[in-house]
Amino acid sequence: MRRVAKISAACMASAALALSATACGSTSSEKEDSDSDSGKGGVKVGLAFDVGGRGDHSFNDSAASGADKAKKDLGAELKELTAKTSDTEADRVQKLTDLADAGYNPIVGVGFAYAGAVNKVSAKYPDTTFGIVDSVVDQKNVDSIVFTEEQGSYLAGVAAALKTKKDHVGFIGGNDNPLIKKFEAGYVQGVKDTDPKIKIDRQYLSRGNDTSGFTSPDKGESAAEGMLDRGADVVYTAAGNSNTGAIEAAAGVKGAWAIGTDSDQYAVPALAKFKHAILSSMLKNVDIGVYDLVKSVKDGKPKTGVSSYALKDKGVALATSGGYLDDIKAKLDAAEKKIVAGEIKVKTTP
Repeated sequence: MRRVAKISAACMASAALALSATACGSTSSEKEDSDSDSGKGGVKVGLAFDVGGRGDHSFNDSAASGADKAKKDLGAELKELTAKTSDTEADRVQKLTDLADAGYNPIVGVGFAYAGAVNKVSAKYPDTTFGIVDSVVDQKNVDSIVFTEEQGSYLAGVAAALKTKKDHVGFIGGNDNPLIKKFEAGYVQGVKDTDPKIKIDRQYLSRGNDTSGFTSPDKGESAAEGMLDRGADVVYTAAGNSNTGAIEAAAGVKGAWAIGTDSDQYAVPALAKFKHAILSSMLKNVDIGVYDLVKSVKDGKPKTGVSSYALKDKGVALATSGGYLDDIKAKLDAAEKKIVAGEIKVKTTP
């Protein structure tokens, strides 16, 4: 089995820049990141990151990007808390409560794991606006920020089917929860609609309450290596920071491609030496949802209810960095138009 140079060193460097987030390990720090010297007179934003935190090169980084834009454009002050894989519901409730007690508004739970905590804490702080990413919480002061991951993943499946030379591709999920299964469902449908003869390997890095699959590059690398050894030459990974391991594995095999998720992983400095193997990333623009919420609070008209970001409004998209999709752009555009027009109904379960 191939063993390629470990991504952990680069990942550790980026985690150091992220102050409290140690995205390369199986846990992340509980310490707060704050910019108390910024945002004078502006809105105070509390962010409760999912495991991996700022510096995960993926989902959390997309949310952080939206907060950073709010800091720059709106003068927002930021306070960040990062989950550990061992966090309980009580831990998440405490994080949100601490932010609310400190006067942060809005407070955003980055990830479906915060749904229960947002539901409980928002009810106790009716004058504070809360955001929850990737789940729906039915409270009057909550903005539920959700995405059509299956639609973007369908396009990733089309790209994989058009780029594979071995008629064999793979999917790796960080955890077997309903959200990640939306990625799998769309990807598989996109592949099969393009060429039903293509073989698809599928693997989850963790199951149930175990979320370590999102923070373990070694697991991502091992899973991708196994698929590549079995003949796959395109691997799509929806596993947070574990994506880095899968990307590294693909980069070590001539002709193999990796497709990332959430952030444009081709543009991540820590992954620069693997650019030749990053076909694309399925962008999930959490940054837009976070920024929109912060701006609404600053403007005095807080967003509440369900804010759904779909393919039609660029809530999800395929990254084109590197130009590796240029030769199949027409077919990808055609598929996108059919999804937006409702001619293609993308499944949300495998």
